Amino acid sequence: MATSIGKLSKSFFVKLLVGIIILPFVFWGMGDVFRGGNQNVIATIDSKKVSTQEFMNYLNRLNLNEEQIKSLPKTDLIEKILAQFIGRKVMALEIEKSGITVNDNSLRDIIKNDKSFFKDNKFSRTEYEKFLLTSNITAPTFEQNIVEQESRRQFLSFIAGGITIPNILVENAFKKENQTKTIKFIDLEKYHSNKKPSQEKIKELYDKNKNLFVEEFKSIQFAELTTQAISGSDEYDEAFFKQLDILENKVLDGQSFEKSSVEKDLKIITINSIDSNKKDKNNKSVKNLSDNLFNKIYLIKNEKIPEVLKVDNKYYLAEIKSIELNNLPITDSNVLKTINSQLNFQNKIENNTSIIKDISMGGFDKVKMEKFANDNNLKVKDYEISNLKQNEIFTEGIIKRIFLIKDGEINLVTNSELTKNFLVLGIKTKYKKIEKGSIEFEKYEAKARLNLINNIYKTFDENLNEKYKVELNKRTIDRVKNSF
Repeated sequence: MATSIGKLSKSFFVKLLVGIIILPFVFWGMGDVFRGGNQNVIATIDSKKVSTQEFMNYLNRLNLNEEQIKSLPKTDLIEKILAQFIGRKVMALEIEKSGITVNDNSLRDIIKNDKSFFKDNKFSRTEYEKFLLTSNITAPTFEQNIVEQESRRQFLSFIAGGITIPNILVENAFKKENQTKTIKFIDLEKYHSNKKPSQEKIKELYDKNKNLFVEEFKSIQFAELTTQAISGSDEYDEAFFKQLDILENKVLDGQSFEKSSVEKDLKIITINSIDSNKKDKNNKSVKNLSDNLFNKIYLIKNEKIPEVLKVDNKYYLAEIKSIELNNLPITDSNVLKTINSQLNFQNKIENNTSIIKDISMGGFDKVKMEKFANDNNLKVKDYEISNLKQNEIFTEGIIKRIFLIKDGEINLVTNSELTKNFLVLGIKTKYKKIEKGSIEFEKYEAKARLNLINNIYKTFDENLNEKYKVELNKRTIDRVKNSF
């Protein structure tokens, strides 16, 4: 539903998922587990059968968008979702064996202490019920979700609880980020930029991707769903949300924007031929339309499919009336910028791959590094790094990579976008000291603990994959995929 995801994400117990590892089974790690069989069973975990209906209920709760649903028969999204679902089931089996339970008192405390349901600094039953209404979820379903998440949190805390961190791990974590390192380096920007894309390459890439170089204009229409129009009241009360739910169900069942608007006597606003930058064909910006509302409407993919949207605590009925696509010529500045960026990125990958290959084969040392610089009209520079924030040249992420280079070792260090590329030779490293009992020691003890816990979770995940025999019913999976 339109309001469920946004509301749900603000809740404490949903945020718990960020810190809880959901253990997905890796399909290619299961061996030959696909088989035919009962069409009402999509998988078995040991001897326990997982019904197709149970998986479909889980799939429906994910609120996939229309584009994702359309892609289900053609992609491996169903398999990925099933992997996650099986991971949750396996986790539930382990939790059951551990004896961890969340009783009614604990459940009540979790809900009552969630500030999402506070009014005047205390728990409000009305706010809780309003949340359930706007999220289109029943109290038993929502509360069961809390129980499952809290059980997983307690179980994972149990696995990693009581860990004593050796001082050597704290010191190692500290040394990775606290050292003084003398290096020689070559900035490869000039090396990469020397090779300009040819006109032939530009045209070739343009011809292959003409369908991507288009200008999209959408004509939109929308109407605010005021409390007066929907329920005849002056506030967002229970009657409003019930009527809103009825309207949304009608829209989902295929009722047109026009008919819905007439039924509720809505004031319709129409804007023709507007691009994603909120500009018309004459490059004039559309006024009197908030960015948040515009962006939400523009994200609607299909024509004549109205949706109920919540934007800035207001509700709207909106749809895309029509979509117009115009091909952009190869001479368009944005097209050329995109093509050149793509070809330059490809060039950097090829150049970097060649350098890494030479390094791995022993093709670089201090002397050869100097020769590489001379051959390509580059400079070898001396530099000393004393802390992670010393970013006159290097970002913090790149410095962390440089700190891992051993003295006398050469490595290629880049950022993820390949906008920064350096050939680095480690010359001399001095490690700083950390005092036990200091604030810094506590900070790096926490980092070392987190690293160790992550390793424990990874090992636990691998053990579960070996412990449980999972069999998937391929025929049923295909049937599910083809039902969309």
